[in-house]
Amino acid sequence: MSQPTENRLWGGRFTGASDPLMDLYNASLPYDKRMYEADLTGTKVYTQGLQKIGLLTTEELSAIHTGLEQIKKEWESDTFVEKPGDEDIHTANERRLGEIIGKHIAGKVHTGRSRNDQVATDMRIYVRENLTKVLEILSQFINTILKRATQEIDVLMPGYTHLQRAQPIRWSHWLSSYATYFTEDYKRLKQILERVNQSPLGAGALAGHPYGIDRDFLASGLGFDSVIGNSLTAVSDRDFVVETLFWSTLFMNHISRFSEDLIIYSTAEFGFVKLADAYSTGSSLMPQKKNPDSLELLRGKSGRVFGALSGFLMSLKSIPSTYNKDMQEDKEPLFDALTTIEHSILIATGVISTLSINKEKMEGALTMDMLATDLADYLVRKGVPFRETHHISGECVRVAEDLKLEGIDKLSYEQLKKIDERFNEDVKDVFNFEVSVERRTALGGTAKSAVLKQLSELEKTVSQ
Repeated sequence: MSQPTENRLWGGRFTGASDPLMDLYNASLPYDKRMYEADLTGTKVYTQGLQKIGLLTTEELSAIHTGLEQIKKEWESDTFVEKPGDEDIHTANERRLGEIIGKHIAGKVHTGRSRNDQVATDMRIYVRENLTKVLEILSQFINTILKRATQEIDVLMPGYTHLQRAQPIRWSHWLSSYATYFTEDYKRLKQILERVNQSPLGAGALAGHPYGIDRDFLASGLGFDSVIGNSLTAVSDRDFVVETLFWSTLFMNHISRFSEDLIIYSTAEFGFVKLADAYSTGSSLMPQKKNPDSLELLRGKSGRVFGALSGFLMSLKSIPSTYNKDMQEDKEPLFDALTTIEHSILIATGVISTLSINKEKMEGALTMDMLATDLADYLVRKGVPFRETHHISGECVRVAEDLKLEGIDKLSYEQLKKIDERFNEDVKDVFNFEVSVERRTALGGTAKSAVLKQLSELEKTVSQ
């Protein structure tokens, strides 16, 4: 059955009932009710602003705030009764306020305010609170990685390019690389929070407030850093939603790559890491299987977040200026992305804090051909141009392969001397993985001192 328009915030212009399907199509309460606290907080401060300019008495303000507190308790205790005509959280809360304190006083709450600036305010409060929470758990995730990297600083493993063994690195260097990605995400998120934390309240439907409300007072009361200076922009700006979705997409890209590496490292072919049972599942058919489902879900859910960003950008791209109903499409992808991000960080934290590593497997995967560059560097230190030493080192690899030797370290001193006269007996010192990683002391390198410096700098960043 279609619903009458009398209880709706926009109902005065309309006399007929609407199409029931339109009611369903238009309604957002099923998903925007999660913003109930932000909406009640916005109304509380807005009515303080109305009282400040003489549009509410002290007694009316007190009654309104008492009603708002009761509504908050009802939502918190899951006793709030939704009714037909509650098309969104704003309508539902105002309707309930009228039931509690009477429609006469409740009807003054919306004076000079539009749902356009109301929903924009609620969204910014909600996003600010959720991103602040994400910032906190992201910091914990990064610190978990850093702690593990510090504890396992002495473990060596192959570093890869093109998924081929390249050069020896420290396991902690690999951990530090992803901690660096996530720390950049942390820094970006702090910047986005600054842009989120601007107040649209008091902009009205689009043209500003007709009663001269103090918008700085409203912004301060709601914890905003500043006021959006143009009323048209204030009600229609959804860049903060796009930025949040973009940030979520980039973060999930990093999480996906992180997960992919660990999935590969957990295979029997590599055997570098083993996931805890809490983050693995078995096979319904093959009892020997231990599947890295947590990591696969992290990798898979990245596509879900990417889709949220692209979908909302398509909804937004051709909207004319100020508020249009298309903007209601901001909430579902945003809410879903925020939930996915929060859960993903918590799962990733659990995975990295509980997995075990196989030091012997990691170091056993190191092969002497990975020191071919070190062999070239040996001659560079004797004054030979690198382009020449690169060719000489390659020749050593070829000769070792032709002789079916296990590695270039198995070439005798005489064989090396035959390839190039500038090899001396100290060349044997090249064939040591620990020496190789320790030579890379420059900033960002894989020497112990360089890695520890990386970890220290990252820890400082996320503790600020």
